[in-house]
Amino acid sequence: MNQSFSRTPYLFGAFSRLVLGLLVLTGGVVAQDPGPEDIVRTDTSLVQLNVGVVDPQGRAVTSLSRNDFTVYEDGVKQPILHFEPTQAPFSLVMLLDMSGSTISFRPQLKQAAWRFLDALAPEDRVAIVQFNAKVKMLENFTVKRKETAYAIEMADGAGQTNFYDALSFALKELEKEGKRRKAIVVLTDGLDTKQRELDSVKVRNAPSDAQPGTIIDAKASAALNQVLGAADRQGVTIYPLALPSGDPKRLPSIAKAAGVANPLPPDPIIMGIYSAARQRLQNLADRTGGQLNEIQRLDQMARLYVEVAAHLRSLYTVAYQPVNGRTKDGKWHEIRVEVAQPSLIARTRPGYFAR
Repeated sequence: MNQSFSRTPYLFGAFSRLVLGLLVLTGGVVAQDPGPEDIVRTDTSLVQLNVGVVDPQGRAVTSLSRNDFTVYEDGVKQPILHFEPTQAPFSLVMLLDMSGSTISFRPQLKQAAWRFLDALAPEDRVAIVQFNAKVKMLENFTVKRKETAYAIEMADGAGQTNFYDALSFALKELEKEGKRRKAIVVLTDGLDTKQRELDSVKVRNAPSDAQPGTIIDAKASAALNQVLGAADRQGVTIYPLALPSGDPKRLPSIAKAAGVANPLPPDPIIMGIYSAARQRLQNLADRTGGQLNEIQRLDQMARLYVEVAAHLRSLYTVAYQPVNGRTKDGKWHEIRVEVAQPSLIARTRPGYFAR
């Protein structure tokens, strides 16, 4: 399967989106499911971290114990109150983008999602959620892979991309999973419909002498920060798989492949909107300790899904309660994790805003 994203049907859809954006800017082994009594409700005062550890060659180290870790918040050592080894199960939400931009490669998307299910541990609880103009739960958290695979098969739709609504929905559902390890895996171009409209308004109202690259502050998005705050409180790791239709560097080739004989250089304003969307995907990954995986070709999708599953299997979870108590001061609190062997490198989210 070597079909490329550069094929015409896909590119025509992407180019159509570009044109619409311009119109906006111009005004126009199966385990049993645990019952509710088996899920321990989380202590919201705990800070929960998913931590990956690698050796100097970048290879995952999965044999450490609780005593190998030391956690610091704002430079102050914190007592570890809870520890999970890499083998501990996750509660995962698979977010499937069923907006118009994914219609041309739905079979490949679903096959890649099934490969992801196969790569998970049997005890991992998975929920399937699709999003376009609406957000819909297709299958609630379960370890029964036949049910989740069927939900993926039934995913369908078109229309808008309500990406941040989908993330907020997934986080609310994950909250019901208690203190389990948690993650969200989402394939999207990141071009949320509502956020794109807000970015367009900012551009239209900007001073005429403003530099396009400075008009949109990607990190100032209220929708993004609401999601990051909820992820902080639960210790949820987010893995975006970024589709090339949202890559600002590909806009000229998209226009040319869609039949524009001599495409003009991309409008710097459009470039700004696309760049901000991609920066927000990177921010989601960085702030939650995940990874942004950029898909360049269609045949990469399944492999990247499997790589995410492998990364999940290499994570430890540590939780602590700030020694001075947590106050909702709205300030940034920096987190640092060290391991007993100095040659090893620990990676987790960099901190959180206490809100």
